Amino acid sequence: MQRALLVAVVAGTVGALLSCWLTLVGWSLMGDAVSHAVLPGVVLSYIIGIPFGVGAFVFGAGAVALIGVVRRTSRVKEDAAIGVVFTGLFALGLVLISTTPSDTDLAHILFGNLLGLSGADVVQILVLGALTVLIVAVKHRDFTLVAFDRTHAHAVGIDPRRTEAVLLGLLALAVVVALQAVGIVLVVAVLIVPGATAYLLTDRMERMLLIAVLVAVAAAVAGTYLSYHLDVSTGGSVVVCLTVEFTLAYLFGPRHGLLGRRRLAARAPSARTS
Repeated sequence: MQRALLVAVVAGTVGALLSCWLTLVGWSLMGDAVSHAVLPGVVLSYIIGIPFGVGAFVFGAGAVALIGVVRRTSRVKEDAAIGVVFTGLFALGLVLISTTPSDTDLAHILFGNLLGLSGADVVQILVLGALTVLIVAVKHRDFTLVAFDRTHAHAVGIDPRRTEAVLLGLLALAVVVALQAVGIVLVVAVLIVPGATAYLLTDRMERMLLIAVLVAVAAAVAGTYLSYHLDVSTGGSVVVCLTVEFTLAYLFGPRHGLLGRRRLAARAPSARTS
């Protein structure tokens, strides 16, 4: 149980940090694409006998590169290129699963297996998570500047393309970290919901990062405990908790929540008349 909680918190923290920039840049679909595109890499890793994280990262980074190639060398727009690449690679993974005998239940990769992690899995997740957080700590100002103003970023000596490439590489790492926590099918929630929730609660980037991490950690802890005591899917429980948090922020956010906006709108006429 302690091992599952540790991994859930690490995966939630990594996903939450990146989700802030994915939300600001508008790359939510890219997160979905990478999370699904790693499936054939995971299956091939089991076939070859290497750590699944290696294959997942290679295919995740390869999917990002392939999307960029299709976008630059054809008339196809980015959203269409993303759809073609991620559905094609995910389908390839499903074909490999159906034709490959394995002693390992690959359904755990699809839907997560937090309560069945080995010591080696935990070490791998902790190392990759620490690496991702370290790079984010070093590059977070560059990520933020590129997200808000690419022209100004270029003017002060930051290469927007290189910075975006680093961010996409971290996205692939984050997918690998979160795979065994919530699985390929649900990992996109970890990469979107914390940032989207924080975006409804604050207008400051530093505060957004902090809120996103707190949202993800709270959902990870609550979801893991619920799954243990109710004997339900751990990944599903974590994502349900994330969704509840987003719903609360959407409804009751002080400035950007639905009810909060109505309250501010109701105060505006009275302020003008007074």
